[in-house]
Amino acid sequence: QVHLVESGGGLVQAGGSLRLSCVGSGRSLSLSAMAWFRQAPGKEREFVAAVGGNRVVADSMLGRLYMTRDDSTNTFYLQISSLKPEDTAVYYCATRLSGAVSIKAEDYNDWGQGTQVTVSS
Repeated sequence: QVHLVESGGGLVQAGGSLRLSCVGSGRSLSLSAMAWFRQAPGKEREFVAAVGGNRVVADSMLGRLYMTRDDSTNTFYLQISSLKPEDTAVYYCATRLSGAVSIKAEDYNDWGQGTQVTVSS
């Protein structure tokens, strides 16, 4: 089992940017797909982006995301720019044994505890 810890969330004004980090421990994640999901109050968890054999980004985030991963430290980064109030949510990172990316939450085995992102207007 992989233990994932997110960080980097916070309060930011609309138009600003944040870089979220996700550090994994327990096994190497270099061959695993890693994804970000988010969940706003009263809403279902939704896909944000994923990287593995390829990269997939949700339509709502196109042009505003920059994903990187450092396999030497088992760390996955997500930078979001031009933040909007509707981006306010708890952001979760997740991983799966397969390197194939998926936009479905149920395809991921291990999850972090989440980091809160709040965008003020």
